[in-house]
Amino acid sequence: MSRHPSYGKSGKGGKKRNVLKRFERVDVLKEMGKWKDGENKKVTGLPKTPVQK
Repeated sequence: MSRHPSYGKSGKGGKKRNVLKRFERVDVLKEMGKWKDGENKKVTGLPKTPVQK
């Protein structure tokens, strides 16, 4: 049985994601100066971050 073409090729690993994981978002917020360690411990409600190109 063959694979469906929508699964794509196995070498696609370098595609740019448009959604950041939480730790990536925290890193962006730290660079912007909007994150302080120890003060911000909320799991939800993180501020939005600009799109990285």
